[in-house]
Amino acid sequence: MADVLYVVGHKNPDTDSVCSAIAFAYLWNEWRKSGVLAKMKMPDLEAKPVVQGEPNAETKFVLEKFGFSVPEKMTDGAGKKVALVDHSDIAQTVDNYAQAEIVAVVDHHKIGDVTTPNPICFVNFPVGCSATVIKYLYDTTGVAIPKEIAGLMLSAILSDTVIFKSATTTPMDKEAGEALAKIAGVEDITKFGIEVKSKLSDVSGMSVRDIIMRDYKDYNMSGKKVGAGQIEVIDLSLIEPRKEEIYQELVKMKQEGGYHSIVFMLTDIMKEGTELLVVTDEPAIIEKAFGKKLEGKSMWLDGVMSRKKQVIPPLEKAFAGQ
Repeated sequence: MADVLYVVGHKNPDTDSVCSAIAFAYLWNEWRKSGVLAKMKMPDLEAKPVVQGEPNAETKFVLEKFGFSVPEKMTDGAGKKVALVDHSDIAQTVDNYAQAEIVAVVDHHKIGDVTTPNPICFVNFPVGCSATVIKYLYDTTGVAIPKEIAGLMLSAILSDTVIFKSATTTPMDKEAGEALAKIAGVEDITKFGIEVKSKLSDVSGMSVRDIIMRDYKDYNMSGKKVGAGQIEVIDLSLIEPRKEEIYQELVKMKQEGGYHSIVFMLTDIMKEGTELLVVTDEPAIIEKAFGKKLEGKSMWLDGVMSRKKQVIPPLEKAFAGQ
């Protein structure tokens, strides 16, 4: 009996991190059966997808639609063999990661600060979604994608690229999405994408902290602690009644967490833009990052859909004094 390889996405799991964990675990197990692992001298392990937290409404919808249950929760990596998907940052990975053995990383973000003592399987493409990278791995190693897995991967791509509207979208994402849609039996990709993304628009039953933390990450920017969150809605009018409540909670989080700044993206999918809520010690840095003045507590960023590509890089440059 092989040891277990726990395949895990980042903290505050989104659709890509959960679906990619499932898709990569399946792929790894197929590699094991076909001898690919042996050929690449990778460890003989039985892969199991896990999550670090409760999936959001969008992810739960996708899992149920394609017949999957929510993976088991795992937050402590001590003594375990682990594969990371959709992240390579210590702040976003399992607790006690240094006491785990990292076997593989599959990602589409900047390379983080997770390190390993030995060579591993490391695949990172500058595309819009980790599932796009995994689709490439299926194709290049000749593994057929089951219909249900294809549905998960398509959903992840549509979620991460905001139905191909995000600045992170590449031709590779679109090609992968179209191919996966055929396998999954999805005829109208845009219609299905709107159905997927609409699941995150209803926040009526959520606490304000849950709204913020649903897609939230911490960053170290030139020694300053910066938080950045995002919620994507079909129309900003759906979040408008909660906006002041969200802002006051950001103020509270900043004080509690010792942040220099917290920004929170209220992203309108159909208008293709973002209202950026800002809580900061130095408004000038935020204004410099985006070349706009704050209007009260926020600024409108037309065409900005991606935290990874359109918000974090300019912030990092501004904090670095560039």
